[in-house]
Amino acid sequence: MAEQLPPLDLARPEIGPEEERLVVEVLRSGRLSLGPVLEKFERDFAAWLGVDDAVAVSSGTAALHLGVRSLGWKCGDEVVLSPFTFVASANCLLYEGVRPVFADIDPESLNLDPDSAEAAITDSTVGLLPVDIFGQPADLPTFEKIAASRGLSILEDSCQALGAIDSEGLKVGTRGNAATFAFYANKQMATGEGGMIIPTGPDMAQVLRSERNQGRAIDMDWLDHDRLGFNYRMSDVTAAIGVAQVSRLDELLAGRAEVACMYLGRLAGIPGLELPGPDQAPARRSWFVFPVRLPEGIDRDGVIRRLGEQGIPAKAYLPSIHLFPHLAELGYREGQFPVAESVAARSLALPFHAGLDEGDIDRVATALAESLAAGA
Repeated sequence: MAEQLPPLDLARPEIGPEEERLVVEVLRSGRLSLGPVLEKFERDFAAWLGVDDAVAVSSGTAALHLGVRSLGWKCGDEVVLSPFTFVASANCLLYEGVRPVFADIDPESLNLDPDSAEAAITDSTVGLLPVDIFGQPADLPTFEKIAASRGLSILEDSCQALGAIDSEGLKVGTRGNAATFAFYANKQMATGEGGMIIPTGPDMAQVLRSERNQGRAIDMDWLDHDRLGFNYRMSDVTAAIGVAQVSRLDELLAGRAEVACMYLGRLAGIPGLELPGPDQAPARRSWFVFPVRLPEGIDRDGVIRRLGEQGIPAKAYLPSIHLFPHLAELGYREGQFPVAESVAARSLALPFHAGLDEGDIDRVATALAESLAAGA
């Protein structure tokens, strides 16, 4: 009987001794919240990205929510976005009574299609919320032209795309729009939980820092608050992990790109399997997950089950969120966004993190090929 190999991790953060050292320093300092390490993380992150400021919060979802509020999107407004995204991209609108208006995606980039987005604009539309799905930069230059011609604002959901380069050679999140990042444990850099929002200027930054801290103004006393706020603070313990991660972010991104390159080479020969397309210079994706699309007619659940039996976790990723009950009740139904729905029905996320080696990739590829053959 063949020896059973240990199971692979679907995702895994790259945590090392520097993260441990900085966390212990914070624990021993007694400053666990709103301390100097949080400020350092914000400065270091902004410096790495090449922007003037960055505001750390408790999650990417919190960053999106505060972005919605900062742009003045409110009850009765509409914002156009993709249905092929994580649900937080739409939930952040619902928190403020804003109606998510979905439009279909581009079949190659899997991002919001600009023509479909423009066709979805109505008199009630106040903004666009492009998502850099799977780390692939959205077509921000085109969305900015649409926004300028229609008087709309933009909130960039870059939570999956830290380190990506767009079609004009700019780092995602540096175009001057409000932009958000997330540091969940499967992201390019991980703090466990946590997020960052890039403000459009000093005034927005001041409001963001107030609203993340229960609405307390910068120059007010401990229990004085002058606006509605939230407990969206990032702790200094979390920020300490972030400081260490930013210091080696280039290394972390390169490690993930190397694993993606191994996957692309090894999976290329599997019949009918659709792989992520090549970058179109100067654009460059930042590898968040490694998604593939299965051939039409393949039982995806069966593929996932057979892979799991061999210790290889895989996930159906992502669903079309307009079909979730709390969004479908807004009037959305199956068949409205055929490209997004087709991609969602066939997408599969394979194990992906910088700790995978050639043997692991070969193991996944062999098992996937066998599973597809069994399910044909």
